[in-house]
This record gives sequence, C-alpha cells and structure tokens, in this order.
Amino acid sequence: MTEELRERATEFQNRTLSHMSTSDRVAASREAKKLILEINEIYKETKDSELMDIMKLLTEKKKKIEKRLKGTPLV
Repeated sequence: MTEELRERATEFQNRTLSHMSTSDRVAASREAKKLILEINEIYKETKDSELMDIMKLLTEKKKKIEKRLKGTPLV
C-alpha cells in the first residue's frame, strides 16, 4: 500500500502547475490534501522519515497552488 501511495505522491509532485484552470487547481489542492492525510496515517504507525519528507514536499506544492488560487488582494 505504501508503495502505491509513494508512486501517487511522486506523480503529483512531478505534475506541472502551468496552464491549469481554476477548477484544476482546486482539484489538485484537494488531491494533495488527501495524499498528505493518507501518508500521515501511515507515518503515525511507522515513523518513517522518508514519509515525512514526502509530506513536506506535498505541503509545499499545495501551498503554491492555494496561493495562486487566492490571488493578490485588491487594495
């Protein structure tokens, strides 16, 4: 199970962010959240540092997506 999860996380990490529509960004953000939560459940049991590193990378990419979704505030 963890091998499939690692594969999905790697595929998500390698995905490009350019030319995504807003709905694609929302879907990507939700997918990242789901992956992070799934990995976290396994991490709680195994305490594998590699899983923590994967979660950190996914969180970083998720933050970039969400930053782009929110846009710049109008003053």
